[in-house]
Amino acid sequence: MTKPLADRIALITGASRGIGAATALKLAQAGAHVVAVARTVGGLEELDDAIRAAGGSATLVPGDLKDFAAIDRLAGALAERYGRLDVLVGNAGILGPLSPLGHVQPQAWDDVLAVNVTANWRLIRALDPLLQKSAGARVVFLTSGVTMRAIAYWGPYSVAKGALEMLARIYAAENATTNVRVNLFNPGPIRTRMRAQAMPGEDPMTLATPDRAAEKVVELCLPSFDQTGKLYNFPTRALMEFRAPEAVE
Repeated sequence: MTKPLADRIALITGASRGIGAATALKLAQAGAHVVAVARTVGGLEELDDAIRAAGGSATLVPGDLKDFAAIDRLAGALAERYGRLDVLVGNAGILGPLSPLGHVQPQAWDDVLAVNVTANWRLIRALDPLLQKSAGARVVFLTSGVTMRAIAYWGPYSVAKGALEMLARIYAAENATTNVRVNLFNPGPIRTRMRAQAMPGEDPMTLATPDRAAEKVVELCLPSFDQTGKLYNFPTRALMEFRAPEAVE
């Protein structure tokens, strides 16, 4: 039986652990060759072992997404080797400080925005030409439920994820007449290191595991998934429409 992502090239960031690693494995199990990007070399090597054990293949790309020149170099390498990109999953993110806005250090603010927003724009900028060459490219950015309401002390992360959502929606709108489909995925409470960092008193055994969320992320990456500009809310298992835009005054 042909796998749904057979012969497709899928790049995922933050692939060394949590939802990123689980999604990378499931993309490989679905037939994709996975380009796994992350800072943690050991985590990438463990992922590679798991993918190989499942009969898949991967290219490991250790690196920091704040190295924007490295993103451009990666795009060049992909262009030379494959000539296209079929799937992009922007999963990497950092929580940053949970504190009053007036107490956030400028470097911490810059780091949160750089990883959660600017790196994803740089990925779009560098990889869009390759996505346009795919017969049906699928792009998914991971967001958060913190964008749905203003929560005290969550300033940098909330602002960054709110900006990411608008970035993804604009990219989707710009590709309304192309073969590129762009969507957002809100995992909600998942048993990850970031969740434990944000909610240290929470029992992780009450939370869904990363592989459960990853299954849904991969569904958004399939050629058969033709929606765009939407948000899949994993806690409610619902594909959500964004509010209709107002006329620009």
